[in-house]
Amino acid sequence: MATTESDQSHPARPQQVGRPRRSQQALLAAAAEVFVTSGVDAPVRDIAAKAGVGVGTIYRHFPTRPELVVAVYRHQVEACAEAGPRLLAESPTPEAALRAWVALFVEFLVTKHGLAGALQGDSAGSDALHTYFVSRLVPVCGELLEAALESEEDALPVDAYNVLKGIGNLCIGAASDAKYDAGALVQLLISGVLSRGRH
Repeated sequence: MATTESDQSHPARPQQVGRPRRSQQALLAAAAEVFVTSGVDAPVRDIAAKAGVGVGTIYRHFPTRPELVVAVYRHQVEACAEAGPRLLAESPTPEAALRAWVALFVEFLVTKHGLAGALQGDSAGSDALHTYFVSRLVPVCGELLEAALESEEDALPVDAYNVLKGIGNLCIGAASDAKYDAGALVQLLISGVLSRGRH
């Protein structure tokens, strides 16, 4: 009996905690891909097939579609937020990190921001997502901007919120117009922001 208790209390629990979390992350990544290609109304069976799980697994984690949409949206925001410090550590210069992160942010806005639109009927849910989006991504953008301007003695402060808002405005309509290159325009905006900060 003592051996059974020790077996249960030590090795088993950490493995059981880690596995569902990894499984859920893979499920959210699969759902995001399906939503990008087929929209947020895509059949749950398509998401299950992409994730390599049964339909029941998805419903066990996310009983309703709005819950799944919110989870996917938050998952994508987290991925974007976590990329900032990683790029800052891995890129040759802080400016390169900023530009790479902004490119990721544009991709998120153009391909995945429509996730928020799925909750338009629920203003409280949409407001909560917007608040979460701002609270996670504005500090990351601010850190990257500050690092890119750090070597400039006379650098003017740059408002990360307005930079992100400007990027968002430049991305409006990009998904519906193949000729519109939001990424290129956003990089020009960043050049302008950095130039302003350096004068």
